[in-house]
Amino acid sequence: MEPMTDFVPVNFLPARVVVERRDDGALVLRSPEPLAPYPRCLGEALEHWARARPDQIYLAQRDGAAWRTLTFAQAHQQVRALATALLQRDLSAERPLAILSENSIEHALLALAAMHAGIPYVPISASYSLMSRDYQKLRAVFALLMPGLVFADDGARYAAALAALRDDEFELVVARNREAVDRLSQSFASLLVEENTESVNRAFAALTPDTIAKFLLTSGSTGEPKAVINTQRMLCSNQQTLRQAWPFLQEAPPVLVDWLPWNHTAGGNNNFGLALTNGGTFYLDEGKPAPGLIEKTVRNLREIAPTLYYGVPRSYEALLPFLESDAALRDNFFSRLQVMQYAGAALPAHLWERLERVSVLATGKRVRMTSGWGATETAPQVTLVHFTPLRSSVIGLPTPGNELKMVPVSGSDKYELLVNGPNVTPGYWRRAELTAAAFDEEGFYRMGDAGRFADADDLAQGIEFAGRLAEEFKLTTGTWVHTGALRVKALEALAPIAQDLVIAGHDRDEIGFLIFPNATACRGLCDEPVEGDAWLTNARLREAVRAGLQRLQAQGRGSSTYATRALLLSEPPQIDAGEITDKGYVNQRAVLEHRAQWVTILYSDATEVIHLTRT
Repeated sequence: MEPMTDFVPVNFLPARVVVERRDDGALVLRSPEPLAPYPRCLGEALEHWARARPDQIYLAQRDGAAWRTLTFAQAHQQVRALATALLQRDLSAERPLAILSENSIEHALLALAAMHAGIPYVPISASYSLMSRDYQKLRAVFALLMPGLVFADDGARYAAALAALRDDEFELVVARNREAVDRLSQSFASLLVEENTESVNRAFAALTPDTIAKFLLTSGSTGEPKAVINTQRMLCSNQQTLRQAWPFLQEAPPVLVDWLPWNHTAGGNNNFGLALTNGGTFYLDEGKPAPGLIEKTVRNLREIAPTLYYGVPRSYEALLPFLESDAALRDNFFSRLQVMQYAGAALPAHLWERLERVSVLATGKRVRMTSGWGATETAPQVTLVHFTPLRSSVIGLPTPGNELKMVPVSGSDKYELLVNGPNVTPGYWRRAELTAAAFDEEGFYRMGDAGRFADADDLAQGIEFAGRLAEEFKLTTGTWVHTGALRVKALEALAPIAQDLVIAGHDRDEIGFLIFPNATACRGLCDEPVEGDAWLTNARLREAVRAGLQRLQAQGRGSSTYATRALLLSEPPQIDAGEITDKGYVNQRAVLEHRAQWVTILYSDATEVIHLTRT
């Protein structure tokens, strides 16, 4: 075995935890580090850095071969001009600003201006407009929030979605291609009016920690959009607890090259807020972890060296072949990188090992890989890894200011996880019944997740994610299937064939997998080139799937730890059906409900099903 190399030095908060043990078996975990004071609103950071670092690049977006940039001083000036324009309109929580746009400088400036003026805004998933076929979710969002002003980045791209909203009354602003929209609109430039210093100062001074900053949309397993209230307190306390858990953020201005969408709490709250709060630079990455788009990310990373990098397992999987084959890219990417963070799911072991290998090739040291855990309702951070984790499924310890209640789940070593702290939402907009059901009698928010201790004898080793409570199920034998842990092991055993998978078997006597295949990897396993979806029935590919099932079976300790049958799906997860989010997370329940006919086939003797003899 090769000797373990050292880590790239990074300043972390020491791993410590205080545990309150209750008579009913519940535990409450806290950091011994108290949460330090934090600003009343996120705009205070923009005001500060515009004075302290006026000429530093704050925002940058690709513009052909070059980068279009804004300094802190320029961003500050434009934000106050936009805030003036927004204050001239009758906008409020009852008539918020809606943003139909992917990440862009205009999106960022409007969001900051709205928060500066005390006007809530809602960043709406671009997929609701660009990937949807029926625009049902988009119409539901507008019915719930009734925006008074709508911003569309590109009139041509959003024309069809705006046409679906023709019965809604709102003022429309378009940044480019206004002529493509079949309704009256104004240009983004028209909002850059002369600043009314008095009105902007008055509105900014009126902000409090409880002022609504934004609404973030979440569908959950039902598919019905909910608007999560995000206050200034939530955003600012989240950044303060992050700064305390990761003190290295205060040692030098962070540099992000980031693609995570701003309509999600990870990209829009954590990452965007991190750059602003810590006086860093945010390079907007127009790439995505998909063929034809990951190349854009690679191009950006060849030019810009990040100091920390955020992603999901799928994005690291897409990036790794380029890091492994391109020494110049690898050397630049790792040249000042301190941390790589993954979220949403545990990083499979083979990806972890490959990432460590390429970081050692570039620097001679391992770059730390960390994770965290939270939700849209927690702005998002509750726990964070600020130590060396035992496994990739470890989600860390509660950071300063957060309380994590752990309620035992009968018959297992797992706990239901509940959260309290200044980062927790006051509730769902116009959904009083959902708000009431989301909290327990002490005011702890019910996350719907399960966790266990990574090491029951050393609680400072952190919490390990143990799946969604609603996704756990029993086989007819009465054995529980823990889908979260099984999914990670299954993806490892089926790499690189499975892009993702869903676990079936409720009220059946054996587990089955519905596999969303990695088309490129699967085609590569075929003996000869194939057309269309013919590769799905290729004998060599089917044998590779069977071998993966056998590997998983060999690791297992009973029928609840492996699958005996699998089915390769030709159709990717569908956004309209709630099967997938913008970040690529698959909703297990939605897939099983939407593809019930495929579950039936999975448990039949159809020739498409790949079988494994159960032992």
